[in-house]
Amino acid sequence: MAGGWTRDGAVNEQIEASIAEELERLRARSGPQGESALECVECGEEIPEARRKALPGVKLCIDCQQERDGAFKARPGINRRGSKDSQLK
Repeated sequence: MAGGWTRDGAVNEQIEASIAEELERLRARSGPQGESALECVECGEEIPEARRKALPGVKLCIDCQQERDGAFKARPGINRRGSKDSQLK
């Protein structure tokens, strides 16, 4: 189905590209890996053994991790279509 000035399948390509970018972003954000640290890399406080077992590869204590999680991270919005309708979402 053609949509205005676009060629056939262009809308589906935009949707697939958006999904692929989001999946790539999520994969890059994968959790800690490797051996857990005994002490927090930021404050030096000991990381409890239960936390190290629950999250292999953890490097931060609970307080430092909560502080990082609470920090606002703005994601850039991408307007692929450039139309007024897509800007309102």
